[in-house]
Amino acid sequence: MVTSTEKIFSEFKEHSVAEFFKKNQQMLGFSGKTRSLTTVVHEYVTNSLDACEEAGILPEVTISIAELDKDSGKYRVISEDNGPGIPEKHLGKALGMMLAGTKFHRYAQQRGQQGIGASGCTMYAQITTGKPVKVVSRYDSKRITCEITIDLKSNSPKIMNLVKEDGQFGSGLRVEAEIADAKFDKSSFGVYEYIRRTALANPHLQITLNDPEGQKSSFPRSSGKIPDKPFVVQPHPMGLSTNDLIDFAHREKECRRISSFLQERFARVSAAKVDELRALVPDLDFDKKPSELAWHESEKLIKAIQNPAIKWIAPTTDSVKPIGREQIEKSLKNILAPEFVVVTERSPKIFKGGIPFMVEAALAYGGGAGKKNGDMTGSEVIRYANRAPLLFDNSGCAITEAVKEIDWKRYKLKNFEEEPISVFVNLSSVYVPYTSAGKQAISNDEEILAEIKNAIMEAARDLQRYLSGINREHDRKERKKAILRYVNQLSKDLPDLAGKGKTAEIEKMLVHLIETKYSGQIEDGEDEAENGNGKVPEEEEIDE
Repeated sequence: MVTSTEKIFSEFKEHSVAEFFKKNQQMLGFSGKTRSLTTVVHEYVTNSLDACEEAGILPEVTISIAELDKDSGKYRVISEDNGPGIPEKHLGKALGMMLAGTKFHRYAQQRGQQGIGASGCTMYAQITTGKPVKVVSRYDSKRITCEITIDLKSNSPKIMNLVKEDGQFGSGLRVEAEIADAKFDKSSFGVYEYIRRTALANPHLQITLNDPEGQKSSFPRSSGKIPDKPFVVQPHPMGLSTNDLIDFAHREKECRRISSFLQERFARVSAAKVDELRALVPDLDFDKKPSELAWHESEKLIKAIQNPAIKWIAPTTDSVKPIGREQIEKSLKNILAPEFVVVTERSPKIFKGGIPFMVEAALAYGGGAGKKNGDMTGSEVIRYANRAPLLFDNSGCAITEAVKEIDWKRYKLKNFEEEPISVFVNLSSVYVPYTSAGKQAISNDEEILAEIKNAIMEAARDLQRYLSGINREHDRKERKKAILRYVNQLSKDLPDLAGKGKTAEIEKMLVHLIETKYSGQIEDGEDEAENGNGKVPEEEEIDE
């Protein structure tokens, strides 16, 4: 006789991660026709950039999109790059297996993190058109041509029609995917805007878009400097939780003692720091195996690490690879041509898990800055994580939240929404806390939100000085204009009142006097800010 409990669990089954994402494709960014097409382009472009930079190659990427059927929203997307290509033995897993790749298991800063993106595109093509992706990989005097699909039940790649050739083919990867339920447009969420923003944050990139309307948009590189190659870093102890420490310790295979484990596996932990921890946790045996560390001991050790008595050295700046002040400024001037640009770089901070992160912020004002809406121009927030644009999920992103929390009126922007300003923010880290697998919004964690806000406010203080100067110049011109209106009448009245003098001479002298007074030379005290002490008031930074 089958019991009720056995009946309930008779349907208990295991499912692969590929099957999960097939049913939850929106988690990968495949929700909405415009977003789905942009997501495919995003995944291919970020993979190309990561591969080129790791190989020390100045990237050249071409995206070609053709509309195949308007009714079903069917498009052909082709991505081509000049990167190192993918070897045959890794080709299937790189493009046809979820959670497989070179990034997830390493503490190295790259755009991709999970090893899902390109495989997610293969899955999306498969479930919307039933067609495989076509791949051409050129590397080491070889050219591999094949078609790839995913066995969704086993999360494994299927490679078909594979052809190998030897010869001088150069290097690079070409991926062709046919997808449906998509739409190409030139909205702020479309492929063109994604390409434009990618070019803004990657001045070393040369990227071209051939769109379905027959237009070719090229963004030439403005810098010949390849970003420093990312390297594997160790987590900083200040960001560790009890579970993090237990996890690291119980997976340790080489270090025989907790003391050596702390020094070898974490940044900035010296023998002297271990001695300080010994004094704070006297009942912990630092000579026992890391695998024997108990939960309550880990709690005590974490508490000791966070004790203010221990002064930890900040993480090295080499562990985070930002865009760079000069590169951001050059890129913004090249593409937006604003009247004013200011860029700030913050020093690295620690995020939970011991991961260092760094925030760069820039403000571009006037010229081509801001979002154009017909004849009107308003503010825009340009968000990035590790140089990759974040177009979607604005409301749930820490960058958007930080911008909203700033009192822009203090920085001479009376109505931020209607100002011709672009706020550029890039978060660089080995691990970016995205809100979903779609990687389009950064989690509102306290440390990150505060640091983004501080970076923007630091840039805003320079903008305030610039706008104050513009306002003073405008006021000076208006006063001059107002006074000049009375010169003609006054030059006629003065000779009559004084009984001498010539109107033409007096008018000439008055004009000269006014021109001298308002020639652009700032009078004493005229350049003082509204606080009356000659300094621009600065907003207090958030306690870190």
